[in-house]
Amino acid sequence: MKPILLQGHERSITQIKYNREGDLLFSVAKDTVTNVWYSVNGERLGTYNGHTGAVWCVDCDWDTKNVLTGSADNSCRLWDCETGKQLALLNTNSAVRTCGFDFSGNIIMFSTDKQMGYQCFLNFFDLRDPQQIEDNQPYLTVPCSDHKITSAVWGPLGEFVIAGHENGEINQFSAKSGEILKKAKEHTKQINDIQTSVDLTMFISASKDNTAKLFDSTSLDHIKTFKTERPVNSAAISPIMDHVVMGGGQEAMEVTTTSTRIGKFEARFFHAAYEEEFGRVKGHFGPINCVAFHPDGKSYSSGGEDGYVRIHYFDPQYFDFELEA
Repeated sequence: MKPILLQGHERSITQIKYNREGDLLFSVAKDTVTNVWYSVNGERLGTYNGHTGAVWCVDCDWDTKNVLTGSADNSCRLWDCETGKQLALLNTNSAVRTCGFDFSGNIIMFSTDKQMGYQCFLNFFDLRDPQQIEDNQPYLTVPCSDHKITSAVWGPLGEFVIAGHENGEINQFSAKSGEILKKAKEHTKQINDIQTSVDLTMFISASKDNTAKLFDSTSLDHIKTFKTERPVNSAAISPIMDHVVMGGGQEAMEVTTTSTRIGKFEARFFHAAYEEEFGRVKGHFGPINCVAFHPDGKSYSSGGEDGYVRIHYFDPQYFDFELEA
């Protein structure tokens, strides 16, 4: 399978995200640019310009009307997907680390970093109420004083947000009251990434403790563990196969001390049921910071520390593949 190489960033990719249909791929990086691409051929559709710091997160609502980005310039911004126009600017006291639309696309959540004397907050805005946006007053703010949120996604039905913390904890925060509904502590180190399955019933967490784990979204029951020998930066669940893909590598700081050959910057495929690795895809000249499956499951993308996004379309053999148990 020959990858499509997307060159639209000058610094390392921080997140990539497909829209629900999968015809568009959004990428954000540490160079302040938010790009949107056609996933079928890798053509760039346009950029969303306005951030003045590294962009940490991006999300798109279910009908691809709006795009949400959060940045280290202490703002979360809402964009019109089609025109690239900025619709709203929400200023914060510290960097915005995670952001997301709920399934309706009406409510957004974003979390801010614990830095410069400010603690970590999880904020909820209702986009149907222009007053909240105008006054920059979220209808709900949840302080996370102990350990900052490093990754967060909406749970099923938009009832709660599943948040991963820097100490390896996973919490469910109610979007109505802000209270913690459930807790799980399966990881020993920071959670780098959380992604849900297509039907939102499960999610996979990628952690610095060299593992990715599969959980039930509602009960937070721990289902499976996928072990590697280096930190996992990102993990995604295939929408059609019992497969997960994981990307990682050393910390960016340690990369310069090894040659590209021993860097082991491959995307790794595991069977979701047997927890066994069955394939690797090489490509990036640096750690893989984020991976995402196309919603139709026929391709996946990865974004690396090298500033490239690669779209890989699977060969026909991939779909017939069965792991011998």
